[in-house]
Amino acid sequence: MSRIRTRFAPSPTGYLHVGGLRTALYQFLLARHQGGEFVLRIEDTDQNRNVPGATENIIQTLSWGGIMFDEGPGKEGPHGPYIQSQRLDLYQKYAKLLVEKGHAYYCFCSSERLDKIRAIQMAQKRPPAYDKHCRELPASEVNERLAKGEPYVIRMKVPLEGEMTFNDLIRGQVTISYKNVDDQVIIKSDGFPTYHLAVVVDDHFMQISHVVRGEEWLPSTPKHLLLYSYFEWQPPLFAHLPLLLNTDKSKLSKRQGDVAVEDYRAKGYLAEALINFIAFLGWNPGGTRELFSLEDLIKEFTMERIGKSGAVFNLEKLDWFNQQYIQRATHERLFVELKPLLKVKGWEHFSDAYLAAVIDLLKDRVVVIPDFLTHGQFFFEDPTTYDEKSRAKNWTPVAAGHLNALAERFGQLATFDVAAIEQTLRGYAQEQNISASVLIHPLRLVLTGVSNGPSLFHLIEVLGKAATQRRIETAIKILG
Repeated sequence: MSRIRTRFAPSPTGYLHVGGLRTALYQFLLARHQGGEFVLRIEDTDQNRNVPGATENIIQTLSWGGIMFDEGPGKEGPHGPYIQSQRLDLYQKYAKLLVEKGHAYYCFCSSERLDKIRAIQMAQKRPPAYDKHCRELPASEVNERLAKGEPYVIRMKVPLEGEMTFNDLIRGQVTISYKNVDDQVIIKSDGFPTYHLAVVVDDHFMQISHVVRGEEWLPSTPKHLLLYSYFEWQPPLFAHLPLLLNTDKSKLSKRQGDVAVEDYRAKGYLAEALINFIAFLGWNPGGTRELFSLEDLIKEFTMERIGKSGAVFNLEKLDWFNQQYIQRATHERLFVELKPLLKVKGWEHFSDAYLAAVIDLLKDRVVVIPDFLTHGQFFFEDPTTYDEKSRAKNWTPVAAGHLNALAERFGQLATFDVAAIEQTLRGYAQEQNISASVLIHPLRLVLTGVSNGPSLFHLIEVLGKAATQRRIETAIKILG
């Protein structure tokens, strides 16, 4: 396997977890960096947990992030099918081959018996494990029970003594005693394989060269390497990624925040920002640079720069990344994100030129895409309420008179731009022998309904002459 081939193999049990996105990203980057292939395989053998539409969601989410697979569902290649439930005959064949070679055995233990064993072990404060009751059943008894149609599973035989030592690309040499490895079920009573058999068979026949996965699978690696040796197959290289952690250093979980990629997409995080952020959760390119496009990541990514320690999922850092990408995004890129939100609000009639001007005024102030609407609502509809504190502080009948006169002067402007607007306001203030702030604060209030925001003169230019005069007139009627 001289050519790099990696795979992402999620179960279709719901939305894609951000940890899954990182795993997919690293495997994609590893393959692309070395000119190899990236495969998507759907591991759906646990039929009870499968969620309708989850496979489509996984594919769409990966595509949203720019993580494009070379082979997989809907993009068939020479090693398919790429959905495990369509490969059952293959798993049955190789499970029975293991039995024939003496590396696996039929187990007829009932669930009730297994529950009793587990309860006893836990009461004795021992880790629950199968007691190998069926491991050495005589062949005659096994054949008789099979002939009767007695329910069974197939378990792999793990050596009773010794240990497994293997090299992990991230953690270095790892040794695990066989005493800590159970005789794993590889074929369930429903005929479906467990993860442990299916992953080995599929990785072999799909010619996977590198398996990159979460560290929770580290204890299972001896089982997989044993299966490779039993089949006399060359194993891939393994790399186990550090955990993603909450800020309190606990394992990232739904209890402390969103964990689905879909959640962050819905909240208005740009794909390129989330990908850049996720890439840095365990990987460090060296130096102080933090902003990397997907193309940059492909060029720079190496497994050697992945650390062993858990990586904190810091939402404040993600916000920072998103702000950076919003500030650097083109108008056209932000239109893609904004226009569907504007349509929901009934604000889709605004021109691209108007939206571009709004974006330029707001993009340094927003964190996520919906902030353009919440922070800049006044750009899309006239205010119907006015900030009470600003009203109490800045609105008086005298202020109303000044704004009425100012509206008339705005109406006389042949060129309604920032320079003319500012000159008009400051010129009027000077004539009246008042501070410009006496006009600026109530004017912002009547135009936006709030007391803060972007540059007032730029804001007025974007709103335009008609909207500015209309809003002043409306506010005077409402506020008195």
